[in-house]
Amino acid sequence: MKRVIKSRDEIKDLVDLFYSAVRKDQSIGPIFNQIIGNNWSTHLERMYQFWETLLFASGGFKGSPYQVHEKLPLTENHFNRWLQLFEKTLADNFEGDKADEALSKAENIALIFQYKLGLKQ
Repeated sequence: MKRVIKSRDEIKDLVDLFYSAVRKDQSIGPIFNQIIGNNWSTHLERMYQFWETLLFASGGFKGSPYQVHEKLPLTENHFNRWLQLFEKTLADNFEGDKADEALSKAENIALIFQYKLGLKQ
């Protein structure tokens, strides 16, 4: 049964499900696993804060996600795969306005990062 994203609990589930898929993915998993190493719990906590801030304006996230990503050897295909996994995680597990908003924000993030990295014109 699909759930509505209404609190940090659902955000944690979304992030955990998504990054579980990312870690196993042959395309982007190796990049994440190499960069994050044994610090997954720290990364996941930051992602809970990030998505809670985006979806509920909690203000808990501080920092610049782009600065972390600009140093990575990323291609347009990596962003496309990241977005596919995020969309599938949402579609399989969540519904409602916040799920739609999360997907829209993820699409915008992927697009903005690709423009900044010079992967799109």
